[in-house]
Amino acid sequence: MGPSKRVCVYCGSSKGDNPAYAKQAKMLGQELASHNFGVVYGGGSVGLMNEIADGALSRGGEVQGVIPTLLDDKDHAHPLLTKRHITSTLHERKALMAELADAFITLPGGYGTLEELMEIITWAQHGLHDKPVILFNIDGYYNQLIEFIEQAMNEGFINANHEQSLRIADCIEDCFNFLPSNP
Repeated sequence: MGPSKRVCVYCGSSKGDNPAYAKQAKMLGQELASHNFGVVYGGGSVGLMNEIADGALSRGGEVQGVIPTLLDDKDHAHPLLTKRHITSTLHERKALMAELADAFITLPGGYGTLEELMEIITWAQHGLHDKPVILFNIDGYYNQLIEFIEQAMNEGFINANHEQSLRIADCIEDCFNFLPSNP
């Protein structure tokens, strides 16, 4: 029997310089699978994307990769995905990832990861979804972003009513505190 809930994980196609990022990504994948959550992610076989997939697969978890043609053509797709979705564009990729997911967790990453996070928060603000959006702040990676968001709230650019649009997690256990119940 497959998972009843799926978590979309946004993360880097690089591992970054801090070994904690890869370690925590793999552990998160393992824990999601152990708690019967499926993983939806960008489908890659490199960086933190590979770690989250390998972690979930190592515990028998379902892992769905959503990869646009421009990356699939370069053989970037993880070879052991439970299911691989191929989209025509990056926009279609993000829309399908959101559709397949019941929650979102963002790990360290670069421009693409930040863009995915900001878009899914914006969609929540506009009422396009009411799914949890979690920022997994491994080793303080996102401290400056969190400070910026607080400043934007203080300066009146982010409405205080949207403060709960983004949940901050400093450890895997915190991530699970914000995920929907999974029977």
